[in-house]
Amino acid sequence: MRTLIIPSLAALVLAACGGPTPEETAEVSVVAEEADTAIPEARALELVWMASGFEQPEGAALAPDGSYFISNIGPGDSGALDGNGYVSKLKADGSLETARFAEGLHAPTGMVVKEGVLYVADRDGVAMIDAATGASQGKVLIEGVQFLNDVTEWKGDILVSDSGTGAIHKVTPDGASPFASSADWTGINGILGDGDRLLITTMTDGKLIDMRGPGAETVIAAGMKDADGVGLVPGGGYLVSSWPGEIHHVSEDGVVSLMVDTKADGILQNDLSVFGNVVIVPNWEPGTVTAWKIVGQ
Repeated sequence: MRTLIIPSLAALVLAACGGPTPEETAEVSVVAEEADTAIPEARALELVWMASGFEQPEGAALAPDGSYFISNIGPGDSGALDGNGYVSKLKADGSLETARFAEGLHAPTGMVVKEGVLYVADRDGVAMIDAATGASQGKVLIEGVQFLNDVTEWKGDILVSDSGTGAIHKVTPDGASPFASSADWTGINGILGDGDRLLITTMTDGKLIDMRGPGAETVIAAGMKDADGVGLVPGGGYLVSSWPGEIHHVSEDGVVSLMVDTKADGILQNDLSVFGNVVIVPNWEPGTVTAWKIVGQ
């Protein structure tokens, strides 16, 4: 299949510094045209808006009011326990609602909201934040972790991945416990609960894994090096980001197609999340957040 790229996205990032509206960017799209490999589940990603002014943004979560939470590693060393990290809040149209909705984090990454609480992966544990007010509700510290990365809810449990140890931990307000680990999860990154299965991405081998329980997992696709976030395409299939600057489409039968490539522009594609037909992707560099719409289904 033809590689699909956005040759002018760097210019859009510069335009974003002036605060683009959805109308200013909606004409740009990445379309799967006639090619050797069809993409039946997702014909195109249409750029809706791009917001700027973030500091190493990494993760996104849907707020109860339909806005978006964006985690910011903050200035400085992403591995330091420096309290420079924070969470911003964006309106659905990409305009800024609150620059520092919650502060005092070290290096926040993946997030999820459950029952009015925003759970945020941080360097030393999972922070709990009131999703309505931004007030801290404490933090669950997890001993021995190396790089807590993504958070999801699965079967009522809050789970967090540790990219450094290839493990997943279960988190409750009372503490954390080991959930699962595997030698095949080297560089585990994204996790997403979906009914009876947990979707997992790995950076080392670029895998997308379907896990149903201990010893019950299937590799859906591989080869997406540095795979990061994963989202479900309405009607079937998946989107998987690779943080150096790619967004892949994965069909139900595991065929991988490259939809977006911004590596040449220096735009990273981090923890991709899909909310309905909207795709939110924080761009650690150059400090932007991109919203796409899945069209042409």
